[in-house]
Amino acid sequence: MENTAPEPIPSTFAQRLRELIGDQSVSAFARKVGLGEALVRKYLNGAEPSLSRANQIASKANCSLEWLATGGGFRYRQAEVVDMAALELAIKYALQLSGQTDPHFKLDATMKLMVTLYQYLRATKKTDGSFDEEETLNFGRYIATICGV
Repeated sequence: MENTAPEPIPSTFAQRLRELIGDQSVSAFARKVGLGEALVRKYLNGAEPSLSRANQIASKANCSLEWLATGGGFRYRQAEVVDMAALELAIKYALQLSGQTDPHFKLDATMKLMVTLYQYLRATKKTDGSFDEEETLNFGRYIATICGV
């Protein structure tokens, strides 16, 4: 059986910053966030930024300040960014709850259910970042009756 436990949240500012930088170069990231490369490297080596610098990084990298500073909350600042794991579970549950196996489902009611499940999953992550699948299904059963699915 495949282990689907979520990856641990990076525990230090430097680790979260490294995750934000990803595959791009440190110099490219520094330019993107409006800081000098030497300062970004200093943070990568364990120095802690001031609140205003952390906010500058978070804002320019579309990252929530809470996540960057503490590892809590959502990584992304703007709601338009899709949490793909939550969306995939929402689709799975919406199809399951609507009794459909074909991806060409009844768009109106099922789509309302899918969006509601997606929003529920994003808003109710456990403290370790995982989804409570049983509670999501219980909530989904209730919402499915409201959506007419």
